[in-house]
Amino acid sequence: MSKNITDPAQFGRVAVAMGGSSAEREVSLDSGRNVLAALQARGVDAQAIDGIPALLDALRAGHFARVFNILHGQHGGGEDGVLQGALESLKVPYTGSGVLGSALSMDKTRSKQVWQSLGLPTPKFVALPHGADAAAVHAAARTIGFPLIVKPASEGSSVGVTRVFAEADLDAAVQLAARYPGDLLMETLIEGDELTVAILGRQVLPSIRIVPKGEFYDYNAKYIAEDTQYICPGLQGEAEETLRTLALAAFDALGCAGWGRVDVMRDRSGRNWLLEVNTAPGMTSHSLVPKAAAAAGIDYQELCWRVLETSFREDR
Repeated sequence: MSKNITDPAQFGRVAVAMGGSSAEREVSLDSGRNVLAALQARGVDAQAIDGIPALLDALRAGHFARVFNILHGQHGGGEDGVLQGALESLKVPYTGSGVLGSALSMDKTRSKQVWQSLGLPTPKFVALPHGADAAAVHAAARTIGFPLIVKPASEGSSVGVTRVFAEADLDAAVQLAARYPGDLLMETLIEGDELTVAILGRQVLPSIRIVPKGEFYDYNAKYIAEDTQYICPGLQGEAEETLRTLALAAFDALGCAGWGRVDVMRDRSGRNWLLEVNTAPGMTSHSLVPKAAAAAGIDYQELCWRVLETSFREDR
């Protein structure tokens, strides 16, 4: 459980880790600037640090007491368990999930394997190694069936994602996903409503139904477009409660903690399908966790404060 903090001095000096070297660098910088301003407005002694090498140098020099991790993505993004392991070794407290939850959540294939083993619903999928030949790719597509999704197994923010409706478009989708490191994931395209559920401590916030103007919620719809609709709560009554219960079960199954966001598709028959967990979600002006928090009566500054409180977790 997180500790309830009333005095900003109890946090000590806080490093807000942002930027980094992942494909999500620009989103992380945007998130980080917002978080930094919010914490400072609440009296927290917080300072921005760009990337993992600079952060670790500052921590070894004793400059900070704890870390608010708002780095996104893998390979220098701070969301894949690597940073968490380094912070554990330095005995520096930090926000969000630990090594296991971060690593499992970043790898969408392993996430789905865990959920599948527990009987939690996730779209049918095939994992493809990076550089898989065309025969393997097309065989996987026949197993999944069209329409399907092709994406990197370990990227976020819809980076490298393609919806594929016909075999003629498959090779281009694989080439796009293969620009990013790691394995590829091919899964059934669930047609229906896209929903997301934020978790703060053990509180499950109201769901959000995302209605992009375009065909799906891509990078542009997430971070640039001003015409995406966000309906919160996304569902009503028993359907909303069922979705929130599923989201928390998915979060717990991957060993996640502190805070995060669970992305779900709801098909035309009303069945929910788990897509992924984000362990350091975006905190930009377009981001979903702040929207869900606001619907629950938690303003942006209070949200950042409560996320920072997760660095006091006693169960690490």
